[in-house]
Amino acid sequence: MASSFAGIEIGKRSLMAHETQIQTAGHNISNADTEGYSRQRVVVKSFEPIYRPDLERAMVPGQIGQGTDVESIERIRDELLESRIVDGTNVETYWETRDKYYSMIESIYNEPNDISVRTNMDKYWSAWQELSTYPESDAARQAVVVRGQTLANSIQQQYKGLRGIADQVNGDIEATVKQVNDLSRQIAACNNEIVRVEGMGDNPNDLYDRRDLLVEKLSGLINVTVTSRDPDEFMIHTDGQVIVQGDLARQIATVGQIDNHGYGKLVWTDTKLDAEFHGGTLGALVELRDKDLRGEMQTLNTMTLNFADLVNDVHRNGIGKNNTTGIDFFVQHNFVENAHGNYDSDGDGVEDRSYIFRITGTNALRPQEQVGLSGTMTFNGAEGNITVSYNATDTVEEVINRINDSNGEVKAYLDRNNRLVLKATPAAQMSNPDFAIRHVEDSGMFLTGYSGILSGSGAENAFDFNQADAVNVLDNAEFSVSPILDPAAYVAVNRIIENDVASVAAGFANSKGYAEASDGRAAVEMAAIRNTKVMIGSERTFDDYFAETITSVGLKGEQAQNQLATQNKIMGDLRDLRDSISGVNIDEELADIIKFQHGYNVAAKFITVQDELLDTLINRLGV
Repeated sequence: MASSFAGIEIGKRSLMAHETQIQTAGHNISNADTEGYSRQRVVVKSFEPIYRPDLERAMVPGQIGQGTDVESIERIRDELLESRIVDGTNVETYWETRDKYYSMIESIYNEPNDISVRTNMDKYWSAWQELSTYPESDAARQAVVVRGQTLANSIQQQYKGLRGIADQVNGDIEATVKQVNDLSRQIAACNNEIVRVEGMGDNPNDLYDRRDLLVEKLSGLINVTVTSRDPDEFMIHTDGQVIVQGDLARQIATVGQIDNHGYGKLVWTDTKLDAEFHGGTLGALVELRDKDLRGEMQTLNTMTLNFADLVNDVHRNGIGKNNTTGIDFFVQHNFVENAHGNYDSDGDGVEDRSYIFRITGTNALRPQEQVGLSGTMTFNGAEGNITVSYNATDTVEEVINRINDSNGEVKAYLDRNNRLVLKATPAAQMSNPDFAIRHVEDSGMFLTGYSGILSGSGAENAFDFNQADAVNVLDNAEFSVSPILDPAAYVAVNRIIENDVASVAAGFANSKGYAEASDGRAAVEMAAIRNTKVMIGSERTFDDYFAETITSVGLKGEQAQNQLATQNKIMGDLRDLRDSISGVNIDEELADIIKFQHGYNVAAKFITVQDELLDTLINRLGV
């Protein structure tokens, strides 16, 4: 039979259960504004009855209850909803970062019309047009020089703006890496504490909340997936790599790269392998620095280098009012001093590469003439060498267009003397140098005897930059050495011309080697460069370059803005839903406290009654 004191025990259990419920409700209220906190609820159950049907018992009807008991304290949380929020957070922060920085990039290109690079270039061409009309005028020459200086300064300022943003992004990358490392360590520490508490049979709800909050913060920095199938090893993966496993946290470091303005690449500290991220703030920052901003600077460098190269080509062949010739209008700095472009790339003291920017054939070609030859040309491309075929019925212009429409990093055009010109573009891969032709080969005769670039056909006569004196395979073709990195940063008018405007070449030398006062042919040819197909990368003319650049930046900025607005709406709805499930409602908690208080009071009254019964039984029975 049940003990006479069983009622006291039932009342005590009820008091303890209601007290736990009141304390839990108070804990919820005190953490109503705590970031990442999930409201908690006490799970109660009836205590084990005094008899079990599988044991011998007294012959009494039914089982005698023993009151209530606290089974657990659980978080109110939707795990599926949480995983959706973690998955979506890295997308939201990715577009948020891109939107922020593209607003800054757009501000560089959205210059007032009177000081923009395009406006200054238009003024520069107009100055040459004016000089072609008045070739004897020193004032017209002065205008060419001043507008050339203004154009060079505006190009430098645009480059400095882009480089400044890239430096800022690089700083943010370094700061974000530190945050990722710190968060991963904190999550690993939480895992260690959670395992210890769980080993005692308890639910560390506050530690769960802290870990979930840290995981959500980490998911904003990098794209992560959470694996908790093994209760003893909570794991976090990012792009197929484990970053947290139980109480172990892998760390990320930065290693400098010579080929990327000295910016560091990300590596895992334990394996030294590249660490790649394709989402979150860090993924967006790396993409902005190494793709978007690097691409913008490469495009500006391409335009600047080709612009200066074409202007210098005409100006060197022209003659000034003071009968000087062979002078470059813009200053160019070669990557190496060696006339053949030879360079020691691995620092072992032996020249092992040839850095050549431009190769010009020896033969004049006619654009509409059929080549009458067939073969396959090979050029360096972004992912290795690419091939371009030509047939006997193809015209010279068609072959050139086929080269330019390929994925090669070598472009072609006919110069002022209708000679074939091959020029290098920026390299897509950081491991490859910008503005350096890496491979030129022809199985037939188009690049050999027909255009006069290579001395022979086949692989044995191919130009390949992975050797010194690679220019020895050229068929007396003219070539120029690759420039120093980032020509847009240092482009400037030649000091010789700045000091003496009479050195500005308006015409070409006559039969006696002198300049005719009324000869403006060089100035006319210079002004014509504006609308000539000069192939500065994928754009055909300088106007194409400006149109393409502005449109591309604007569209990418618009894309980031629209994607961010969409993701903000999605994530806002998910977070609102989470708040409705896991958030603390003060009114609801207060109502629960009142309910638990009444239960506590009733349990106390029950104990009082039991005490009176026992008093009667012990002290008054039989009196």
